[in-house]
Amino acid sequence: MGESMAEYRLHCMKESGNAYKAALMLELSGCDWAPVWVDYFNGETRGTAFKESLNEMGEVPVLEHEGRRLTQSGVILGYLAERTGKFGGRDADENREILRWILFDNHKFTSYYATLRFLFGLQKSGETPVTEFLRTRARGAYGVVEKHLAGRTFLLGDRPTVADFSLAGYAFYTEPTGIERAQEFPNVEAWAARIAVLPGWKHPYALMPDPPGKR
Repeated sequence: MGESMAEYRLHCMKESGNAYKAALMLELSGCDWAPVWVDYFNGETRGTAFKESLNEMGEVPVLEHEGRRLTQSGVILGYLAERTGKFGGRDADENREILRWILFDNHKFTSYYATLRFLFGLQKSGETPVTEFLRTRARGAYGVVEKHLAGRTFLLGDRPTVADFSLAGYAFYTEPTGIERAQEFPNVEAWAARIAVLPGWKHPYALMPDPPGKR
């Protein structure tokens, strides 16, 4: 189904793990959705038109649904859990626990790692004081999750929630970061593998589009 006909429209790009969080939730929930490619690398999100029409913060993802325009992956995940009745908390305590992990993810787990990946893996910056700082912080955040996952299948226990999808935003990209997850964080590695076998799972490059005309 074309993007104009889909119930949900997700403005995204395949390189964005933050967009992948939303795309993964849409796909695993069986939503009728379509990706809308955003030309981030040529400055689209930084332009006046994008900021005025889609997101004043100049970021993806942006989810359009029933006249609403939602931004920030954590907000989108919470909205989709409410709308679909899937992958949310079973009570108020679980919803607070989900929010706790999403806030930790946005502040530390994704933020340090994603910036490290962008500089070291995509921009090929080489080693700098900045990448060394980011890697140290990323390892610290990964260590928290590694310990938490000991004896747990998913972050809240035996079933996946949007908290897992938030932290999994950058779990399936392979650009070098100087962190060897399988060796350094085996519980995180095993958790990512469990997410990758959930019914309907797809890699970020399979869920989100190439630029128009590229195949």
